[in-house]
Amino acid sequence: QVQVVESGGGLVQAGGSLRLSCAASGRTFSPYAMGWFRQAPGKAREFVTAINWSSGGTVYADSVKGRFTISGDNAKNTVYLQMNSLKPEDTAVYYCAASYRRWVVVTRLGEYDYWGQGTQVTVSS
Repeated sequence: QVQVVESGGGLVQAGGSLRLSCAASGRTFSPYAMGWFRQAPGKAREFVTAINWSSGGTVYADSVKGRFTISGDNAKNTVYLQMNSLKPEDTAVYYCAASYRRWVVVTRLGEYDYWGQGTQVTVSS
């Protein structure tokens, strides 16, 4: 069974930075993609960013472009989310997910097979 584990959340002031980490383990082969999603209180879970290991490409939600950066190590099934210039509206539980589907559409929640437990990010104004 695949396990996805996030770490690195916390409380930060507006304008500050945080770095989240995520590792997937439990399979002999790497996922085709890993992504970050977030869910604020009372809202649906939404796409933040993802990396497609097959193409090497990355995708970002418009709300985080220019502020967030995803990176990772395919060999270690690990991704990172560097979050800069944080805003109060970035406050949410951040989830990491892994997809083992060859033609994954990385922006869609349903395309991911395994999810982490989530890590809280709180940005104070």
